[in-house]
Amino acid sequence: MDARSLIIRTAFGSMAAQTLRAAVRLKVVELIGDTPRRADDVAAEAGAQPQPMARLLRALAGLGVVKEHAPGSFSVTQAGRFLDSARPDSLATFVRVFTDPVATRAWEHLDISVRTGDVAFDEVFGSDFFSHLSQHPELSQAFNTAMSQATSVVAATLPYAFDFARFTSVTDVGGGDGTLLAAVLDAHPTLTGVVHDTAEGLAQTPQTLRRHGLTGRCTPIAGDFFHSVPKGSDLYLIKSVLHDWSDAQVVTILGNCRAVLPPGGRVLIVEPVLPEAADSDPEAPGGDGVTWLSDLNMLVNVGGRERTRGDFEEVCHRAGLSLTSATPLREAAPYWLIEAVAD
Repeated sequence: MDARSLIIRTAFGSMAAQTLRAAVRLKVVELIGDTPRRADDVAAEAGAQPQPMARLLRALAGLGVVKEHAPGSFSVTQAGRFLDSARPDSLATFVRVFTDPVATRAWEHLDISVRTGDVAFDEVFGSDFFSHLSQHPELSQAFNTAMSQATSVVAATLPYAFDFARFTSVTDVGGGDGTLLAAVLDAHPTLTGVVHDTAEGLAQTPQTLRRHGLTGRCTPIAGDFFHSVPKGSDLYLIKSVLHDWSDAQVVTILGNCRAVLPPGGRVLIVEPVLPEAADSDPEAPGGDGVTWLSDLNMLVNVGGRERTRGDFEEVCHRAGLSLTSATPLREAAPYWLIEAVAD
């Protein structure tokens, strides 16, 4: 792609995202199914107009979500299958949430956040992001599902990428619906666990634990990790939580883990680790640009940030922890495993 085309394609990025959103809302992937279908037929079942549906499907073909085999006849690509809401590894709700105005409107004020350092979301919506979720139960449930969908690749990889066998109990701090901890406990039957989150975050956790047959080995405990985390575990797991918060808030969360950490206990952080300098090489860490965009998303929507290894070392040190290792979770890029112990 030449330099001019790169700028034009990037400027159309929000339109591409809304094209995915329309595909999910109209369920075009489910309606096409496993064999090629005519756009007219898809439109009829979706309650849509034939010509606009054909235009939508052609735009989706341009994005690699579907393929047009003959004029007006479309099939779903391997990538497009992830928009099927019935798949266990579906990203349909993830797309819905991250293309919703609640997730995108603050981005219109990115320049202001860059100038001031303020969280644009709070100004646009009149409350912080997580308070807004708590006031809108349907959106909160969708957000929890989206986080579960985003966690699925890590859940398939983490249980075999870290030595959980040396521990007896794991508390997943900010563990949401329990998807990640359930995968760990499934793979390590001698472990017990706790999922710690707000009441809203734990709304779907009992269902996850029942589905995995873990109600006797894992307990949901509602609370606020800014005040405390439950005692009793020798491993505290924190995935995709710290990037939501400022350094001072992260030190508080880690400090609360440090306060209950027994001798020999560990804190395991699962998050992206930014390189010290940006690189546009797609094979380099952060080279696909997504993690850098996530960093800006944290700025405008929640006031957090993605961090380098040096950043993690600093917040751990301030919380009374020493970072002992940081290892790429290669089968679940861009995530890393960051292990810390008490100073």
